[in-house]
Amino acid sequence: MPEKSNTPDANAPEEIRWQGRFITAKQRGRWEYVSRSRGIKAAVILAVEDGHVLLVEQYRVPMERNAIELPAGLIGDDEGHEGEDPLAAAGRELEEETGYRAATLEDCGEYYSSPGMVSESFTLVRASGLTKVGEGGGTESEDITVHRVAIAQLEEFLDTKRKEGCGIDVRLLLLLGSKWTGEKA
Repeated sequence: MPEKSNTPDANAPEEIRWQGRFITAKQRGRWEYVSRSRGIKAAVILAVEDGHVLLVEQYRVPMERNAIELPAGLIGDDEGHEGEDPLAAAGRELEEETGYRAATLEDCGEYYSSPGMVSESFTLVRASGLTKVGEGGGTESEDITVHRVAIAQLEEFLDTKRKEGCGIDVRLLLLLGSKWTGEKA
């Protein structure tokens, strides 16, 4: 764990304001933020192959609309799986959500979703050697639509989905990065 900063409130005691099964609301000095309960983390899967990327679309209650996202899931959220390996979780989630199995799963590091508001981190996992083994769609409590989108048409696809009222997950910027920076990918 890194040393604490001289930033105001950094050394104030952390207080739990509310805790549910998956989310904990906290306060440290003047800062209010949320974290995953029980130390749960997430895996986000970047499944890009043959010039296409696998995306999922599902309703997200906080946004009150469907969202276009990279496949993802919680690590160790089910009882008895508390110490689940991030790559194992990513492989399971990829197959559940998209119907694709990966021959190779590569840990691309830990990242933070929205560091000014959420302490949640996720492991970015690159999936390759994809084989279609099922329909996907998630578990019985999920209603996921799978999209296999050509990278060359990704911007147009996202524009269309945005016009339909979908929210677009910020992580999709990593696929559009060179367009915004002017650099070659």
